[in-house]
Amino acid sequence: MSSFSEMRNLLLLLCDSKIINDEEFLTLYESYSSKNPEFPYSSYPRFDFDQMDESECLAEFRVRKQDITLLANVLQLPDTIRCPQRTTCHRTEGLCMLLKRFSYPCRYSDMIHQFARPVPEISMITNTMMYDIFLSHRHPISQWNFDKLTPPMLQEYADVIHAKGAPLSNCFGFIDGTVRPISRPGQHQRIVYNGHKRVHSLKFQSVVLPNRLIGNMYGPVEGRKHDANMLVDSNLLQELERNAFSPTGQPMSVYGDPAYPLRIRLQAPFRHGVLTPMMEKYNFDMSSVRVTVESLFGDIINDLKFLDFKKNLKIGMSIVGKMYLVCALLNNAVTCLYGNKTSEFFGLDPPSLQYYFR
Repeated sequence: MSSFSEMRNLLLLLCDSKIINDEEFLTLYESYSSKNPEFPYSSYPRFDFDQMDESECLAEFRVRKQDITLLANVLQLPDTIRCPQRTTCHRTEGLCMLLKRFSYPCRYSDMIHQFARPVPEISMITNTMMYDIFLSHRHPISQWNFDKLTPPMLQEYADVIHAKGAPLSNCFGFIDGTVRPISRPGQHQRIVYNGHKRVHSLKFQSVVLPNRLIGNMYGPVEGRKHDANMLVDSNLLQELERNAFSPTGQPMSVYGDPAYPLRIRLQAPFRHGVLTPMMEKYNFDMSSVRVTVESLFGDIINDLKFLDFKKNLKIGMSIVGKMYLVCALLNNAVTCLYGNKTSEFFGLDPPSLQYYFR
């Protein structure tokens, strides 16, 4: 399919050859004019990753220069990224585009000077990268991870949580729902409206481990859903009943807020009747440990700030839910590379990047 510029050049030749008259030329030329602004992308130098400074790479992409290639390798990206309309780029350039897009709320036109490509190409490359990463690597967080949630590892998680003052000795992680604001949709506004936060939103349910990795994530669901309903839809309780055991066969559990029901593998604070001093101390101790871990939800937005600008998050026009899931994966990758204060608090280092994505 020819581009608008190619068609306009053809019309000029046809008019010059007297095949079409001036009136036909003006009508056709106007119909093949793009409504989008034309940016002089060809006047900028092509993207050269090797010439980038180390500090510039970290500021622009949130990943050190030496780790960009490592991240591309563990994500098993092909050497050449091919878009559906045949646009191609090297995998390093494609990964840098995706990281730049998510690192800060920016328009595609703001990225032209860095990548010297037109807006449609930047859009298609970033979307292709996002689809490829999601399809290839969503399993570590969207399903029960049998490699990283083995009985010995669950016991190790529970031990470090208990050592930091948690009364429960079999709690290996913390469950919570997070509300991500989106732009107000034109249709079905009530479905995505969250009355508690008073914002149109999508919701996600996450299980966070003491090394600050997201062990399991479910979503997106409409913003009006309650956390307990999201728990039922996710089938997480059934997964815990089948797989959450210590090496000795004892049931392991996760800990949540009072919105969740009380089950053997899902613990919650005391909340009914008069609380004794011992009950209040239990709630306080568990809450102190839980808050330390659940700062992760804010860290995802702090590291990848594009998700914090809700006017850009338009359902029906952007794949908002997939964006958050891919950002959660990238956040896990950054945690594996550089560690975090939460893992230092618990004395439990995250796994290597190669081990996590193996």
